Amino acid sequence: MPNLIKKITSTPKGWSTKPKERLSYYLYFCGQNAIYNLVASFLTTYLMLSIGGLVKTAGIMLAVKVWDAVNDAIFGVLFDKVKFKSGKKFIPWLRISLVFIPLTTVMLFAIPNNFSENAKLIWLAVSYILWDTAYTLCDVPIFGIITSMSENIDERNSIISYKQIWAGVGSGVALILGTVLVGEQVKLNYTVVAIICAVFAIITMIPACFKLEERFGGDRDEDFTIKKMFSYLVQNKYLLIYYIGYFFYSSANVSGSLNLFVSFYLFNNSQFSLVVQALSLVPAAIFSFLVPHMVRKFDKMKLFRVCTLATVILSVVMWLIGYNSMIGFIIISILRAVPMAILGVMLFMFTPDCAEFGKFTSGIEAKGITFAIQTFMCKLTAAVSGALGMFILGLKSTGWVSVEGAQNFADLQGVTQTDHAKAVLWFIYVMFTAIGYAIAYIIWTRYKLTDKDVQTMADCNSGKITRAEAEERLGGRYDKKSKK
Repeated sequence: MPNLIKKITSTPKGWSTKPKERLSYYLYFCGQNAIYNLVASFLTTYLMLSIGGLVKTAGIMLAVKVWDAVNDAIFGVLFDKVKFKSGKKFIPWLRISLVFIPLTTVMLFAIPNNFSENAKLIWLAVSYILWDTAYTLCDVPIFGIITSMSENIDERNSIISYKQIWAGVGSGVALILGTVLVGEQVKLNYTVVAIICAVFAIITMIPACFKLEERFGGDRDEDFTIKKMFSYLVQNKYLLIYYIGYFFYSSANVSGSLNLFVSFYLFNNSQFSLVVQALSLVPAAIFSFLVPHMVRKFDKMKLFRVCTLATVILSVVMWLIGYNSMIGFIIISILRAVPMAILGVMLFMFTPDCAEFGKFTSGIEAKGITFAIQTFMCKLTAAVSGALGMFILGLKSTGWVSVEGAQNFADLQGVTQTDHAKAVLWFIYVMFTAIGYAIAYIIWTRYKLTDKDVQTMADCNSGKITRAEAEERLGGRYDKKSKK
């Protein structure tokens, strides 16, 4: 442990960032992920408790993404065009979003209980649009700034790895609050949970707005047109490959949004999910800390695919064992937590690589567009995964009994579900994840970008080596033929 702390608090040779700067970066993700996971994991639960029409509600959640697609594309272009007087590209956006993220989060979880169903749906649509917009304002710059903090690929990978551990702390805060406070014992509601998470987020996100430094990438970005934007996306094939795979990986991962209902109806206690999470935490935490060392020894994408395949296999085993075997479920959950923890840490290591690849192959500096795509895909898939489970459970053929106006799980103690409805819930909860990961695995076999090549591209992009030197090192692997 002392050696680990020393590694985190010291600055290795060749690194540009300072320990306090990195800590502020990690803390930002702690708060941001508390907000994100509150929405990703519990918005579906909140809506299933408070609004009766599951199919209509799922439709609203997906319809909002039409605006979200426009919103993220617009912001990606604006991000690359807007020039602040300070000369900073990322930090001003972080400061702007600092107030809007907490406010819109509370609004999203504060639908008046005495409203009609249609009025509730309108409130949901408006607040969800505002939250999506506010989240874009913080997500694109906090991920994009890593390319400005350092040009060292090993440093970037390490920072991204360790920030994911801190992000896990924020996710844990949201998980505990969102599970315990609305459980059968405490009997509070999600509005209270949202307020607590919002305050927590403000406190942890403030330091980054004043401690982070933009050192590199000060050159003027390309003036974008829609035509140039699509040209950039077409040329950046690895960005497309990665996020097409990510769409299936994340969209089908409905387990987070259905966790409490699975615990309540299949394991007879809404708090059961906390037990599984707690038991899975130790192996997950250990392997999370090991990721920076693992990616130095193994190719990132190969390791990523192995963990994806392992998750698929363990998910199928879990489904076959069934929910009647509580011990079997716990054991498989703990085993599955290992590859899933590694995936969680590595998930966004590939976007900065794709940004370097895009600039190297197209000559276009487009970090705004690149990270706007990441933000859009995160929010899109969070909405799809939440809406997907809700939509299927809302179909008449499932026999699912929905409720309206419930504040917490104590209000559901008199609501029972049929065996068929429980079987559908179990299949959605386990096998949808396995199917999505399997499709993603197949798509990611087309991703060929390596760390060594990305470092060469980054050195060329920053002017450390010439274009001719870079092309010689790359051996023609990324010439025009490879971009078709």
